[in-house]
Amino acid sequence: MTERNVLGGELDPCGMDPVTGFRRDGTCTVGPLDVGLHAICAVMTEEFLAHQASVGNDLSTPRPEWSFAGLVPGDRWCVVAVRWLQAYEAGVAAPVVLSATSERALDVVPLEVLRAHSVDVPPDLSALD
Repeated sequence: MTERNVLGGELDPCGMDPVTGFRRDGTCTVGPLDVGLHAICAVMTEEFLAHQASVGNDLSTPRPEWSFAGLVPGDRWCVVAVRWLQAYEAGVAAPVVLSATSERALDVVPLEVLRAHSVDVPPDLSALD
């Protein structure tokens, strides 16, 4: 059975540029090997990235050895649910794409909290230019 999103529908892709997901398949699917629960499709902001770096989760610095270019504001990324909640509690939660956020995120973050930070982001960001 395929994973569902937090709204009960089909899980949409989160991001392909950069390619995200625990499996680096563009989706926030969570399987038995993903103990970190990379379930929340978040749109990066300067505040969220700075907060994550301050708590030891540097998402901005390129790591070529992992084929990771580093994230910038506007990138969509599957983040660990506990890390997103940590940022929420610090007042710097990143916007969430609900249709691309795995239902497994609800094990950590209540739906009403995710809804309060939701944003509709089209799959093709060039439409925003």
